[in-house]
Amino acid sequence: MSTRTPELIEAFTDAGLTLGVAESLTGGALCAELIRPAGASAVVVGGVVAYATALKASVLGVDASLLEAQGPVHPDVAAQMAAGVRSVVGSGGEATSVGVSTTGVAGPGSQGGQLPGTVYIAVDSTRGSAVRALSLHGDRDEIRAATVDAAVELLSDVVLRRRPNGE
Repeated sequence: MSTRTPELIEAFTDAGLTLGVAESLTGGALCAELIRPAGASAVVVGGVVAYATALKASVLGVDASLLEAQGPVHPDVAAQMAAGVRSVVGSGGEATSVGVSTTGVAGPGSQGGQLPGTVYIAVDSTRGSAVRALSLHGDRDEIRAATVDAAVELLSDVVLRRRPNGE
């Protein structure tokens, strides 16, 4: 559980921002974390768990040729997932203000030549976009939990324009 999630949801609410979540290795854990604080229903519109590679293309609009060439664990895949979820969970023909995504290898084994702990998270928003590469250590649960925490941090950094020292 991230201690920053309530602050993040409050800031989104104050700014009138909405959020869509696209997940692979976290399997819904990020969305669950984001809806944990009271008031999250005003912010989190919905989420897509695209665990299978094919769903990343068919549901989230990730370029199928990118997936074929690079596999699902790639920074461009994360970026396209975050952009795609904004439209997928938007309402009334309007995209959400922000999309966040997770893709990677939680382990215990490698996937497509990528080692466990290789993770990409991305944010796509009206306030900026970013992709962050993570090299995490631990067991499957620890990697997934660390990915959720890192995604909350990235949302804060990009959308709230926090500086590294927390200002």
